[in-house]
Amino acid sequence: MSEKVYIFDTTLRDGEQSPGATMNINEKITMARQLEMLGVDIIEAGFPAASQGDFEAVKEIAQSVDKIQVAGLCRALISDIDRAYEAVKYAKNPRIHTFIATSDIHMKHKFNKEPAEILEMAKKAVRHAVSLTPNVEFSAEDASRSRWEFLAEIVEAVINEGATTINIPDTVGYAQPEEFGRLIAYLLKTVPNSHKAVFSVHCHNDLGLATANTLAAIKAGARQAEVTLSGIGERAGNASLEEVVMGLHTRKDYYDIETSIVTEQLFPACRRLASTIGQPISPYKAIVGANAFAHESGIHQDGMLKNRQTYEIMTPESIGKKGTSIVLGKHSGRNALGSKLREMGYELNDDQIAEVFKAIKILADKKEQIFDEDVEALVLEKAYRIHDLFRVKDLSVFSGTSGVSPHAAVVLEDFRKDKDNPVEIREVGFGEGPINAVFSTINKLVGGNPKLELYSVNAVTGGADAQGAVMVHIVDDGIKSIGRGSDEDIIVASAKAYINAINRVERMKQEKHNA
Repeated sequence: MSEKVYIFDTTLRDGEQSPGATMNINEKITMARQLEMLGVDIIEAGFPAASQGDFEAVKEIAQSVDKIQVAGLCRALISDIDRAYEAVKYAKNPRIHTFIATSDIHMKHKFNKEPAEILEMAKKAVRHAVSLTPNVEFSAEDASRSRWEFLAEIVEAVINEGATTINIPDTVGYAQPEEFGRLIAYLLKTVPNSHKAVFSVHCHNDLGLATANTLAAIKAGARQAEVTLSGIGERAGNASLEEVVMGLHTRKDYYDIETSIVTEQLFPACRRLASTIGQPISPYKAIVGANAFAHESGIHQDGMLKNRQTYEIMTPESIGKKGTSIVLGKHSGRNALGSKLREMGYELNDDQIAEVFKAIKILADKKEQIFDEDVEALVLEKAYRIHDLFRVKDLSVFSGTSGVSPHAAVVLEDFRKDKDNPVEIREVGFGEGPINAVFSTINKLVGGNPKLELYSVNAVTGGADAQGAVMVHIVDDGIKSIGRGSDEDIIVASAKAYINAINRVERMKQEKHNA
């Protein structure tokens, strides 16, 4: 019988803290439910001690999922551990995940401590965590650059203290597959109580080897893989969930390993993440990219026509990448929408469903076909936005080759004084192009001048009538914010995204002032 590898997803922690991947609480809860549908075993929901926002998000996620374990990350500090437990204790199966660095370079330059002191800190941390929950994971940060003998010593000690999962991270993506596999095999053989814990790996992709290192570790005996959807994460990212899972699935003859992942949910999950964080899946991304199952070469096409297995080692259907179906139209009812949203993993209240329903009716009058991606875009636009301080009401833009500078007339609703009775504010402004004119005019209306660091636009679906999805990154008074907007008109989508980013900045300023 095949052994099982536990899939530990850290999209909502390591992934979400990477540049451009910030999510609000509602978006995190939606992604957590999607991960539950996908079949992951453990969700690392965040770092509760990092901020009040992170604490609240982990707590909400712990209360929102039914079956899977929910982990909170914490340093090997009593205060961090207590904070993590306060957030995850609402889960049906909470996990405390505590860590400390074990490499000489980290111990010396980050902690200025001797190995014996680090060992005692690790033991004390695990001992305290176990007093709160029996489900405790210990990570030896920068394990791949640690001395193997010391690593074995600290692993044995924390298992004796009650740690049930031991994570051996390749924190900076330094390891090579054969070398990393040998390290896991060494620990399993050398640590006398290794049989009392599940060994895990968390590999970063700095040298492009995260998936290869993870699979090499599993082959050597690791039985938990810490991964993220589409490989998002710090710097070059993490091992990609879909790559690791399909590597095990496609080469079961080699690994003889099973997971609990519903592979047909892989593409929907990655697509959900992409639409949530406003970062499209690269067409060349393994498994889920648009070109992963595309064949242009004549020789390849000929082989495919004769037998798909000549050039495809898995099917699009196996990862849930089917022909996109029409799901809703102008004649659809609200009950049908509610049913479809639940099928897609969205749990909306009646008011949110009403908002999305109204938007779908409007879109259906302009667009021949409404796809799953359109529905997702509207949910993010209408249901999961933070409460607006400003909202775009009307917009008119002039741009051309006549010699007249591009200019925009913008009407905003201002909710700052009364959230139920907004005041209309309007302004006209010029810019170097239509988008710049819109953004400059909005700046005049709200009395700010944030720096625009990134602007990107992508089509939500194919076709000339596709909605446009826009993402902006801005910095205002040292506060970084991401805004997203979608509309069949790219300029309107841009205005919505810019206002969304400004709303987030203003909320963060208010929270900072009230703290």
